[in-house]
Amino acid sequence: MFLHLYLSHFFINYIRHLMQKLLFITLLCCLAFETITLAQHKKYPTIGKITSFDPALNKVLDTSASIEIIGQGFTWPEGPVWVKKEQFLLFSDVPNNIIYKWTEKDGIQKFLTPSGYTGTGYYSAEPGANGLIINNKGNLVACEHGDRRISEMPLYHPEKKKTLAHLFEGKQLNSPNDIVQHSSGDYYFTDPPFGLPLRGEPEQAKELPFQGVFKLDKKGKLTLQAKEMTRPNGLAFNPDESILYVGQSDRKNLIWKAYPEDKQGNLGEGKIFFNATNMSRPDWKSPADGIKVDQNGNVWTIGPGGVLIINPEGRLLGRIETISFSSNCTFGEDGTTLFITSGNNLLRIKTKTKGVLFR
Repeated sequence: MFLHLYLSHFFINYIRHLMQKLLFITLLCCLAFETITLAQHKKYPTIGKITSFDPALNKVLDTSASIEIIGQGFTWPEGPVWVKKEQFLLFSDVPNNIIYKWTEKDGIQKFLTPSGYTGTGYYSAEPGANGLIINNKGNLVACEHGDRRISEMPLYHPEKKKTLAHLFEGKQLNSPNDIVQHSSGDYYFTDPPFGLPLRGEPEQAKELPFQGVFKLDKKGKLTLQAKEMTRPNGLAFNPDESILYVGQSDRKNLIWKAYPEDKQGNLGEGKIFFNATNMSRPDWKSPADGIKVDQNGNVWTIGPGGVLIINPEGRLLGRIETISFSSNCTFGEDGTTLFITSGNNLLRIKTKTKGVLFR
């Protein structure tokens, strides 16, 4: 009887001790999983809101999606581009002559300085690089304000940077602003005066008497494609590259034009795609600026109030209201995330669509 009681007590204690161990291990596993989850999904502050003007917006963007602030403290961030091969974001801080790098793991780091002006002393309020792209060779192509050129460099070799375009008919470009590359390899870029001393005012300070939309072909030939726009800025192709959209940052005539492209890669007569002149008001500060296009042909462009989403027929679907003066945007990560440079912030929002380059 005594032996039976002893054995029963022994097994009860053994089972109790085993259960305690299992519970401790389970708690450790839960804590570890929670730590990993938090590391993978950082909690960021949010800003702004989404306004819908058309039920079709729901197909590409959830109106309850959060606009996250994933970086702060910049003077005028611009030109975001996602580096697909290595999975990170690059963007410019134009006044500070710096290109930054962002990753979820490491946050913000300096990537390149100087970015767009290699001279000494003060040049202008916006001397650094502006628009950035990764070309079909995997190199970084930049619109450089201060050096008044389009440059190309291997990602980690600034010593190998070279000039792609600098002069047109013997005269210096104004300050190349934004650029895209056609699948053929040809580049198209805008050349407003924003990066010049005094932003090109008076006009006599400029060498070119106009603000052009240019084509730079694979052989390095530079041709003027349009010169009627007063302040050409952001630009992007539609999905089949038959139309080039160009925004005009002129508050008195705040428009986006659609230029048809012929088989030789030249632009035809531009027609107004969207007019936001009457939308401009003091609390909606952003003019027409950076443009990206999704796989369905919707145009995501900086405009009054933040990012405007416009369908291929020119109908406004909605607006991502970013509160501050915004400049540019790009799709990244798996192609469904939209990064936005706005005020002194770098923002991110999840969409229901993919950028045209994420096919």
